[in-house]
Order: sequence, then C-alpha cells, then structure tokens
Amino acid sequence: MAVIPYETQIDFTSPRWNRDAWARIQADMDSARQRICHCSGTILAVRPGEAVKPILGFQTFLATRLLPLPDGNIRRVNKEVIFYTNLTRLGQPGEIIESWQNPFTNETVRVVHAINDPFNYTISETLILAPEDFAGDRSKLPKIPLIFPWQDLDGETLVLATDMHLNYPNPLQPDKWPRESAGPRAQVSEMMRYFVKRADLENPALTAVPYVGTWQRITPWLPWMLMGQAPGHCMYTSTMAAFDSVERLPKHVREYAEKNCPHMLSAPTEDYGPSHSSLELYARQQKPAPAA
Repeated sequence: MAVIPYETQIDFTSPRWNRDAWARIQADMDSARQRICHCSGTILAVRPGEAVKPILGFQTFLATRLLPLPDGNIRRVNKEVIFYTNLTRLGQPGEIIESWQNPFTNETVRVVHAINDPFNYTISETLILAPEDFAGDRSKLPKIPLIFPWQDLDGETLVLATDMHLNYPNPLQPDKWPRESAGPRAQVSEMMRYFVKRADLENPALTAVPYVGTWQRITPWLPWMLMGQAPGHCMYTSTMAAFDSVERLPKHVREYAEKNCPHMLSAPTEDYGPSHSSLELYARQQKPAPAA
C-alpha cells in the first residue's frame, strides 16, 4: 500500500485541497495505516411539550482506511459501531447494556447495537448527493464542487463543519414494522465539527491530521425502543477524537468489541460492500416485534 498524494497549501476555495484536508482528518493518507475515531455521548429524548430528557449513553468507534482510486480520488473504507449504555449518576455514558427499560412505555426491550460493516464512500472534489447503491446514471447527477464552510477561530485553530440533512423512505415501513417504524420517511441529520491546528494541515509530514470535535445526530426513535410513531425523536450529542490504535479506546468498549464483534476493531483492507445504513441493516437482520 502507498501514500496517497495530498495538498497542504491551505486554500479554502479549492475543491482538491478541501478533499485532501477532509481525507487527512477522517483517516490516514498512508493506506497501510488505519485510523480509529471514537465518540462518547448521550442520547436525548425530544418530545412535544416536555423538557428534553437524557435517556441513554453511547460509545461509538470507527475503523477507517483510505485507498487510492484510479481517477485520483479517494475511497474511504470503514467499519463503525454504536454500543448503547446506561447513564451514570452524573449523566455520563456508563456500562454497555443488552436490555433497557423504556421510560415512556415502561416496557423492557432488547437493545440492538449498531454494527455496520462496511460503511464506505468516495471522497472526491465533487460533493456526491446520492447513496452508494444509486441505480441511475451517476454521470447525470449534479456536480457540486467540494467546498466546506471552514471557520478560523484564532489564527491557529480551524473548524471544519460537515452537516448532512436527509429525508428518505424509511427501510422500516409501518405496515410491516408497526412497533419499530417512526413513519414512512426517515428524517435524519448529522452535524460534525472538527477542530484542527492550521500548522498540522500545512505540515507535509502528517499523513493524518489530529483533531478533537463534536458529533450531533437527530434521528427518529431507535427501532428497538418500540416507540412506533409516537411524537418526538432522539438527539445524539457527543465529543470525538481520533487515534491510530484500538488500545486508545476505553477499556470496557474495547473488551466488549473483542468479545462480541472482534472483526470491527480493524479497518477494511479492500473495498467491499454493499454499504447499508443502520436502519437498512435492522430491516435485513431483525424481525418485527410481536404486538404489545
């Protein structure tokens, strides 16, 4: 495996520089190296007429590798997990759980952790507004130059914002999944902030750029909560960082993965698929819950 060429001269208006900066933040331009991203946070229940309520914790990690493509762009090959946890007395993520008492229904439900292998996509100079399994002619899709809304905080620290807002047909349709489905369509948003040092982005010796950041996600009730189309939704709020070894993961997270899904602790070494969202995988791997 080789080092993928990259630009380091900062140019916020250049799609190629944005592509390379985003890739170096997400993973390592040296294809022989994997990168681990870790998020730790809280899931909030948002219900009409009520104060927002913390209901769960979560621990997420991604194992990611970058591969060069013949056209000069970059393939991001990746595995990702979300382990759900209880909350400590101080409201922080606690131990990984296998069952959960839903505070809104008083029903004890089986927790279904998200284990997505793989979840790949291409990082290019053009923003790709289509799913991986898009069946149409990709050449006819709109070609939007990849320009991110960077923010310069203090002359030394830059912030990369990557926001995504989706509304798509729900893989869990209510007629088949009455207790799991939040409705015919899934409204999902993800908002990430990566805080990086300008000097690191400009350093040609760094094939991967260190960062700390935040990940926020708005999503329907998780299907295993068995909330059906009850009004409201979940909001994830978390902090994140990246490193080059799974040994840096919290001990209980690493040990749980070693016991239950050890293959998720290493990034893919080749591009395989298809890639599916957590909802798609739930629809493929689970069965509708019996009526209450």
